Amino acid sequence: MRNRAVAIGLLSVGLGYGLWRGWEIGLERTWQTVFGSPDLGPVDFTTLERRTTPNDALVCPRAFCPRASPDLEPPDFPVPASRLRALVSQVALSEPGTTLLDTGPEQDRFLVRTRLMRYPDTVVAQVIERDGNRSTLALYSRSQIGSSDFGVNKRRLTRWVEGIEALAAREPS
Repeated sequence: MRNRAVAIGLLSVGLGYGLWRGWEIGLERTWQTVFGSPDLGPVDFTTLERRTTPNDALVCPRAFCPRASPDLEPPDFPVPASRLRALVSQVALSEPGTTLLDTGPEQDRFLVRTRLMRYPDTVVAQVIERDGNRSTLALYSRSQIGSSDFGVNKRRLTRWVEGIEALAAREPS
């Protein structure tokens, strides 16, 4: 009798997990069918103009993004550009629902999906080299679906910058 109860319990857990994954995959397919590819593509930060709807966030040095008003200006990090790029990926990919979409010569693009409804957001990251083994970055996060994100993109980028700062501070000089 006990073995049967354990088998039923395991079967129920497996079935629940399968339904949950089916829900996730089904939602992702639905969003892609209705709204197109979740990858919103690269960004030219020098000509970027912010959306009129409040569903994006920008972290960028003002001089690098002259046509867009950033939500936050990033610090100069005490690491060379190549190392900062690796730290950005490390922080980004440590977050649930985040995958690397593309690595180009200057930019990396990440897809971040919300937990419950699996809405896709595209985050573009570009590292900017500074003098003396220092660097900074530009991050642009935008939602594919909806006209408001309730501050999700801004909180995400703030969290990423804080995580990158913490990792960069631990780097050997």
